[in-house]
Amino acid sequence: MLQRIQTVYLLIAAIFSCGLIFVFHLWTNAQDVPVYAQDEMLYLAMFFGSAALSLISIFNYKHRKFQFVLGRLNIILNFILLGLFLYLLLMAPGESEISEKGVGIFIPIFSIVFLVLANKAIKKDEDLVKSVDRLR
Repeated sequence: MLQRIQTVYLLIAAIFSCGLIFVFHLWTNAQDVPVYAQDEMLYLAMFFGSAALSLISIFNYKHRKFQFVLGRLNIILNFILLGLFLYLLLMAPGESEISEKGVGIFIPIFSIVFLVLANKAIKKDEDLVKSVDRLR
């Protein structure tokens, strides 16, 4: 059952979390040097954790409830990552070393959107299975 639509959504979320962090920079520091996720270990670990949760969720397609829980955990992880980025960006200007925001800061938002779509499709499948079981 790897051909379901939630698999596509989860794969896109994994690509956003794991692949695009090496392409787009998170911010530019005061010396005009772009800072990528691999430069900051915390952000790199959180992005890889999000990608790992998406991939684990893809291969647990037989266990829809567990897949749904993994999706929610992944959404929470991405919200935490987004909160850390917002905290960095909204610090007082004298304390921050960020001179320009990068496109990479918006990666968790796109990942959250695809994870919500995947959870919606998983819930739809679970409801369909329950309705068929009710008829038996």
